[in-house]
Amino acid sequence: MTKRENILSLYRRTGYEKAPIEFGLCPLLDEIYKSKIGSALHYSEHYGFSSKGVSDGKFTLTDEKIFRGYYDVELKPGTSIDSWGVAHEPGSEAAKHMTYMRHPLEKCDSLQMMQEYPFPDFMNASYTHQKAEADAIHAAGFASVGGMQTTIWETAWYIRGMEELMMDMMTEDVKAEFLFDKITELAVKRAVSYAEAGCDMLYFGDDIGMQQSIMMSESLYCDWLKPRLKKVVDAARAVKPDILILYHSCGFITPFIPHLIDAGIDVLNPVQPECMDFAVLHELYGDRLSFNGTIGTQTTMPHGSPDDVRREVFKNLEIAGDKGGLLCCPTHLLEPEVPWENVEAYVKACADFK
Repeated sequence: MTKRENILSLYRRTGYEKAPIEFGLCPLLDEIYKSKIGSALHYSEHYGFSSKGVSDGKFTLTDEKIFRGYYDVELKPGTSIDSWGVAHEPGSEAAKHMTYMRHPLEKCDSLQMMQEYPFPDFMNASYTHQKAEADAIHAAGFASVGGMQTTIWETAWYIRGMEELMMDMMTEDVKAEFLFDKITELAVKRAVSYAEAGCDMLYFGDDIGMQQSIMMSESLYCDWLKPRLKKVVDAARAVKPDILILYHSCGFITPFIPHLIDAGIDVLNPVQPECMDFAVLHELYGDRLSFNGTIGTQTTMPHGSPDDVRREVFKNLEIAGDKGGLLCCPTHLLEPEVPWENVEAYVKACADFK
């Protein structure tokens, strides 16, 4: 099998030849990788990850000065503003690469102000490059992925502020309806473009869980978010019925899993072992859902030994079984406190698993 064939078969639970490798490194660990390995290749290339991303639509960015007008505080020097207008202020030295987020529509008090907001112009973006990118990825033996994390919920609260958006939802304010519908419309456009390009997978995601509880009630989720997520999934599947839908949410989301399956999700990430039991989830949903993650970045990766990492990888792959259904990998970006020996132990465990 090529890497593409292997990962797609694994996610479809039809067997696999080799346990794929996947992880993300924070800037500090990336520097450690470069110094220890001495390779000019990105670590995803050096370690042979299975998939590569297709770039998003291209459009003219809104002038940053316009977004700065939505903030009534002076933003710190070095602040970046993304294409949605969300400001990311640098933190202290101790914060490393972490930033402080500010929300441009936090003080929005009218529907008109929200309607006039300069959302990124995905509707008029150019997507002509995507098919060539996907074709090149496939020709090289890799699976192609369209990245759309922070699909609806997170994008909305990044813009509005979580407390304000929650209040809008609870009071059925028209501002929440407009904001969710606008972001969903743009997400549909992006998802369809990736599907038309022939992407194998779409990577959606919105954090809807906390460490020990869900972030909102099931009824609130089903009223506001589930139908909109399903709309995006259905739009992509109308173009490419076999496209795989991956979905990321941190934390405890067990009550939401049946709803995610109903919405059309194929693969759930990251299955934090500190929050949910992979063996239990596999027993309940392993015939309908595949998984990505399961190796704790709050526990095993930073605080365990290389032997602990190896045991966790083997244990979880054995739970999934010969048919696959699990890309076993760290649940989040590997942060500075993770020993490099544990990264190497993870890679070796995947290579050794039979």
